Amino acid sequence: MSIFKKIFKIGQSHAHTIVDKMEDPIKITEQGIRDLKNDLTKAMQSLAEVKGISIRTRKQAENNKNMAADYERKAMLLLQKMQNNNIDPQEAERLAGQALSKKEEHAGESLRLANEATHHETMANNLQSNINNLKTTVSTHENDLITLKARARTASSTKKINKQISKIDSSGTIAMLEKMKAKVEEDESLAIAYGDIANADKSIDSEIDAALSSGSIQSSSSSLIELKKKMGIE
Repeated sequence: MSIFKKIFKIGQSHAHTIVDKMEDPIKITEQGIRDLKNDLTKAMQSLAEVKGISIRTRKQAENNKNMAADYERKAMLLLQKMQNNNIDPQEAERLAGQALSKKEEHAGESLRLANEATHHETMANNLQSNINNLKTTVSTHENDLITLKARARTASSTKKINKQISKIDSSGTIAMLEKMKAKVEEDESLAIAYGDIANADKSIDSEIDAALSSGSIQSSSSSLIELKKKMGIE
């Protein structure tokens, strides 16, 4: 065989192996479960990231809300000092205005961040729902795989048994066993018949011997009477 033919046959063998693996439902299911678990891992990572962003954004929104409240409090203190003549009115109003401007700035940022946090929380909830569905799918496929493996083992065993039975039938072994059974039954019947004959012959001989030993023979047979007359026996 040339080297090219050998390489071709090896390639054919590998190709058949690949096809067999592709057509094996158990291997396909196992690979599918592995892929789903990888997807689940990635989804869990994404969920953790989105939740982390949501938590940080919500905290930033709360901080800006507190800062807005603090600037409003400072503006009120400045106006109180102005009323108590503890600060120049013009300067107090300028600073109070700046504080209120800062308050509006942080209030607006707080609102924006709160909306953003809500958006991230919605995304996290959707991801959590998808993850739950994915977990259920993985669990279902794993249970299906257990059932599939059991069915495959049963089918393989049944196929082997049926194949063996079909080979026995095709070779005529069962027919031969039936003939042997008939022959054995015939021999058994003959054995019984020969036994009955032997027992019958033995029974007659026993009666003759018993009669001779007793010294008299009782019989109504005409041939026996003729024999007795011929011999002069009464």
